[in-house]
Amino acid sequence: MHAVIDKFTDSEASLQLLLFIDERPTSRKHIHRIRSYLETLRADYPFELMLISVGEHPYLAEHFRLVATPALIKIHPPPRQTLAGSNLIAQLKSCWIRWQRSAEEYQAQQPKEVLERSSTANSDPILPGTRDSLASSIELIQLTDEIFRLKQEKAELLEQLQFKDQVLSMLAHDLRSPLTAASIALDTLELEQKQKSDRISSELTPALKARLFAQARNQFRAMDKLIADILQSTKGSAADFQLQPRKLALAPICQDILAQMKEQFQVKSQEVETDIPQNLPFVYADSELVRQVIVNLLDNAIKYTPEGGKIQVSILHRTAQKIQVSICDNGPGIPEENRDRIFEDRFRLERDEGKDGYGLGLSLCQKIIRAHYGRIWVDSGVKGGGCFHFTLPIYR
Repeated sequence: MHAVIDKFTDSEASLQLLLFIDERPTSRKHIHRIRSYLETLRADYPFELMLISVGEHPYLAEHFRLVATPALIKIHPPPRQTLAGSNLIAQLKSCWIRWQRSAEEYQAQQPKEVLERSSTANSDPILPGTRDSLASSIELIQLTDEIFRLKQEKAELLEQLQFKDQVLSMLAHDLRSPLTAASIALDTLELEQKQKSDRISSELTPALKARLFAQARNQFRAMDKLIADILQSTKGSAADFQLQPRKLALAPICQDILAQMKEQFQVKSQEVETDIPQNLPFVYADSELVRQVIVNLLDNAIKYTPEGGKIQVSILHRTAQKIQVSICDNGPGIPEENRDRIFEDRFRLERDEGKDGYGLGLSLCQKIIRAHYGRIWVDSGVKGGGCFHFTLPIYR
């Protein structure tokens, strides 16, 4: 019987008790006194006592509808009776004689041949079928608990399969737009090159050609980021991410990312303010994964900041062990009641249901930062909007 931690049995026992205990340090002395008192009662009347840990077997506590521990339950003879709280010994003193009398009366009512069969069949008999009944009840509860767990797992797997089907459908749709834009840019450049080789005058100015190259490059980056986010969204630990941390300077990485995303800011006429000291200590991190976090947060800032809005990027030497990166905007911000849930897999705010996206970006950021033993969170900016922060460990 897996639920039993400890068991005291008497071969003549006709009284069956369960003592539910917890693992609180303050409970140990109290439980020891209860057990000692119960042992003094054994001389008056034999009984079977089973000790059960609520922490290890919560399904049994639920089955017996316990509301407090320690709790002592008389499960046989019927009717069942529960004593609970800090005054168990006092309650036992008032109940023991009555329990003893009910056990004797119940046993006297049983046919003699049934008791004899029970004595022959069980090496440690108490009452006909009571121990088997308890064992069967516990086993049934365990099986019910296992069935419930399996049903939950099945529901989660079905949800994951449905989400994967949905992602494949959205991915095919979302990749089509940047792929088309990149193809048009490359086709235009190829046509210009062909006209040039055929000595046909070209109408493409150097500035226009540079813009087409930038457009193709940005679209390919967008596709690469989309695929990378989906692939890495299933990873949850440092081992899964295959971290390659090293001594890393954050300032150059941030400046490089901001330079690469300059055109995205210009499309919406967004102003970018930076506060990135050059004398920051190095961090110990994986450069590609940290880059991915910063790009994801900046993409979100661009997406939700209105045209002509402002985005702020700052890095702060927070403590002797951590550096903090903050990316703030003056968009609609994150409602306070959703600030914890916003990092969950596939969670999207109700206002964003009709917008592009998978609800994976922030979840991925959290997984990456946690894999670095850092922290990521969101709050409101000084002038409204949303402010995302994350920390990374300083290189020692």
